[in-house]
Amino acid sequence: MEVRKVNTLVIGSGAAGLCAALRLQALGVKDSLLVTEGVHMGTSINTGSDKQTYYKLGLYGKEPDSLYDLASSLFEPGAVHGDLALTEAALSVRCFHHLVDLGVPFPCDGFGQYIGYKTDHDPRRRATSCGPYTSREMCLALLDALKKTGMEILEKRTLAELVKVDGRCGGALFLNGEDKNSFSCILAENTVFAVGGPGGLYQASVYPACHTGAIGAALKIGAKARNLPESQFGLASIRFRWNVSGTYMQVLPRFLSTEKDGKSHEREFLFDGNGDAGKIHSLIFLKGYQWPFDVKKYPDGSSWIDMKVYEETVLKGRRVFLDFRTASAHAPAMDALSPEAKEYLSRSGACSGTPLERLSKMNPSAIELYREHGIDLAKEPLEIALCAQHNNGGLAGDRFWQSENVPHLFPIGEVNGSHGICRPGGSALNAGQVGAFRASEYIFHCCQKPTLDMEKAEREAERLLRDVERRLKGSRSWRTDRQNLQKRMTECAGHLRNIAKLRAAVSEAEQMVKEVTLQGYRSDDSPRQCLINFHLVPAHFVYLKSILFQAESGAGSRGSAAITDERGRFLPEDLSFRKKVLETVLDNGTVTSRFVPVRPLPETDGWFENVWREFREGRIYENASL
Repeated sequence: MEVRKVNTLVIGSGAAGLCAALRLQALGVKDSLLVTEGVHMGTSINTGSDKQTYYKLGLYGKEPDSLYDLASSLFEPGAVHGDLALTEAALSVRCFHHLVDLGVPFPCDGFGQYIGYKTDHDPRRRATSCGPYTSREMCLALLDALKKTGMEILEKRTLAELVKVDGRCGGALFLNGEDKNSFSCILAENTVFAVGGPGGLYQASVYPACHTGAIGAALKIGAKARNLPESQFGLASIRFRWNVSGTYMQVLPRFLSTEKDGKSHEREFLFDGNGDAGKIHSLIFLKGYQWPFDVKKYPDGSSWIDMKVYEETVLKGRRVFLDFRTASAHAPAMDALSPEAKEYLSRSGACSGTPLERLSKMNPSAIELYREHGIDLAKEPLEIALCAQHNNGGLAGDRFWQSENVPHLFPIGEVNGSHGICRPGGSALNAGQVGAFRASEYIFHCCQKPTLDMEKAEREAERLLRDVERRLKGSRSWRTDRQNLQKRMTECAGHLRNIAKLRAAVSEAEQMVKEVTLQGYRSDDSPRQCLINFHLVPAHFVYLKSILFQAESGAGSRGSAAITDERGRFLPEDLSFRKKVLETVLDNGTVTSRFVPVRPLPETDGWFENVWREFREGRIYENASL
């Protein structure tokens, strides 16, 4: 086994990981290394929407905004620590302009004002975008800048295990390529963990197929998690995985359902029972920027659309498509639409024509995006389903994004659970950049001196290697287990959750963990996929246990997930739980969860000379978890 020693190891090459690596170089932490499965294999570089949103402080016109107002918008949905919300707000402008300076083409007017629009859970027009591929543009700009620094990037490395000694993280073990006999170990004073969200956990998923996530590796070493039950689910295309939010909905496409063959018994199912055409089309419009399923928007809001799609696809076994080629047979007059929809389409000059013609006028790149992936919206309908898209929860980090209970591990990006029940659309991209800045600065100021016992860490890595090699000579099929766990998560931990089904799912997941640990996998076809399962299997067990704990505690239906009774009715939310954060830890096979009080938004009323002194003396890095 090859062993290397560095000050800082960055695992993952999405927008957060690349930003952290670049910031480390800029600050002078040269003894650092980025390791990844591939710079083009993460979620950030492979996902988007009609115009993928980046959420920031308002920077246009007369509409007032402030850091505290932005922090309040991040904090008020519930189950969010106030200090984290304030930190994400405080660095919003700095991180945004960093991307602008790197060449990410966010639009501004002739005066240099960065225009914004309103997104979901957004009280102001803070959202911005540079098109369908905002996060890809971010990654490409960050990667180009990083390559110019000369920082070493190791690709085709799959995370096998994190190394933990003396209660702290000390680096990681990797599989090199697909050779089950080739491993490398990077021992590190600091490990920046930027492995993305749990993309491999769900069967119905809009995560890119190449991204599976590796939060299970951190859960296995006991890293505390936060708010794991709080995920987002929404409508997405499934042949090519992509969110059908924004303009795709605002141009009012037809919703069609068919039998399994994709042709028979076609009908516009939203109008079964002859519903109010003006109201239904207004709800379709609202799905544009109310993209996630939201229990508060059902049955009288836009999430009625999500549930109708779910009923057609899952309960009735039919297929659902968006058709942009012709207007709905039930299309109402423009005056029958809600004032919001009417004004938007009018100001966009898109009050007439087919949905495709409106889309071409409002956002032509949204059409080209699908054409690039072999789908011509002018010739065929677009198949969709209700899919998992984002986990608002993740690992618990302090306000410098260091793990709250595993020192020297810095989870950043989607793997960090800084969000709560719901979040403004696009705020995850801001959070990833903020986490990268904060972790890098903390490492530079506080974690450059060697404190890791390298000999002990190397012995632990050798022990982990022997265990991994044993489990790669096993008898189970990774494909079968992957399919079963994904099906279990979609059926029991999706947007509808039933306590009885969750209890059965937890029992099945726990049994799978025990069997995989003992039996291992047949690794001849893909040792890499086997290693991914070694993360996904325990992760899905921890997620299910956490979701069950929350449901049994009585938090009720909230965010993008409804707790249902035996008749399928949504149980009401207990609003008192919005003032609590759910923490979960895996320890020797036992999952423990507890609710802790939310830390309030800090009341800051500093005096310049005092803050300046604290800054000079480095005291701003103290008490990071308070």
